[in-house]
Amino acid sequence: MKKFKSPYKFMCILLFPISILLSYIASFTPLFIEKIYSNYLYRFIGQSLSIIFGFLPFSIFEFMLLFLLFFIVWKIIGIILKIIKEKSHRKYLVIHFLTNIFIFISIAYFLFIVLWGLNYYRLPFSKIAKLDVKPASSMELEIVCEDLIDRTNKLRNMVHENKDGIMNLSTSYVDMFNRASKGYEIAIHIYPELSGKYGNPKGVVFSQALSFAGIGGIYSPFTGEANVNIAMPDSILPSTACHEMAHQRGFAREDEANYIAYLACNMHPDVDFQYSGTLLALIHSMNALFRYDPEKYIILHKSYSKGLLQDLSAIKTFWQQYEGPIERASSEINNAYLKSNRQNDGVQSYGRMVDLLIAEYRLKMSK
Repeated sequence: MKKFKSPYKFMCILLFPISILLSYIASFTPLFIEKIYSNYLYRFIGQSLSIIFGFLPFSIFEFMLLFLLFFIVWKIIGIILKIIKEKSHRKYLVIHFLTNIFIFISIAYFLFIVLWGLNYYRLPFSKIAKLDVKPASSMELEIVCEDLIDRTNKLRNMVHENKDGIMNLSTSYVDMFNRASKGYEIAIHIYPELSGKYGNPKGVVFSQALSFAGIGGIYSPFTGEANVNIAMPDSILPSTACHEMAHQRGFAREDEANYIAYLACNMHPDVDFQYSGTLLALIHSMNALFRYDPEKYIILHKSYSKGLLQDLSAIKTFWQQYEGPIERASSEINNAYLKSNRQNDGVQSYGRMVDLLIAEYRLKMSK
């Protein structure tokens, strides 16, 4: 038997360490990444992919994943049968199979980094938006929570609800996705970095699979698609769509994408988006308050309106039914993924999104 030798495969394997090196260098050059990659190279890449794949009403990425899953299963069955049949070549077959897997991972990771991943190393959104995210006091957090509760309660009275008293969209989720960009169209006048022509978010056909994994949405750097789990309660669908659209616009950090989703929803002309975005901000802010001042959390929680409590209960009930080993494994993988891309909150004390909310409130009060 001939020994395994292939310059092509060797070059493909090298893409993995090259990707790690690119990420390492990028972590020291945020201004360069911001000006050259995020605002020019990625914007061209992201918009091009989004336009190419965005005209289709279904998620290309979802079907790519399904094809990949069946292909992997087929290959595993094939290699097992070969190992059983060709006993003298077992070692070669196993090495060849594992090498091909690593080659695939290397190519995929390289494409991920080049097509989108370097956005993790751009300037923080706080610097882009000129928001002061200095450490905040518990009093500031409390004030922000009070403001969000008041706004969320008022908006809750303006949205549609179903026969069970739970918020629901007044139109189909497809129509909601078609309206999602309206908030960004207004936001770009303040934050031009959010501009660009991208395809609408798309509902995932196999949303239940995402639910079992504890995933609300996923952005595909390979197709430029913002994919949303449409099995979730309606109250969080608009903000989730805007969150994935923030990733689509090159903002990779999760907490920053949450804050940008809140901004886009808050500036949206439609009340269902306004409510969903404010609800997202309220959940994160109150969770932070609970960690630092549980007694104050209990006091403020009593001011939630009946409708708001019912929506939060519906969200909690929805996710509880999917808790299990798959969700826990997915959470661990996601945490490892975030850490591998150096996502941390630095000196901020309440988490990046809440710090941005507090900084925004400071700015409003100073005017």
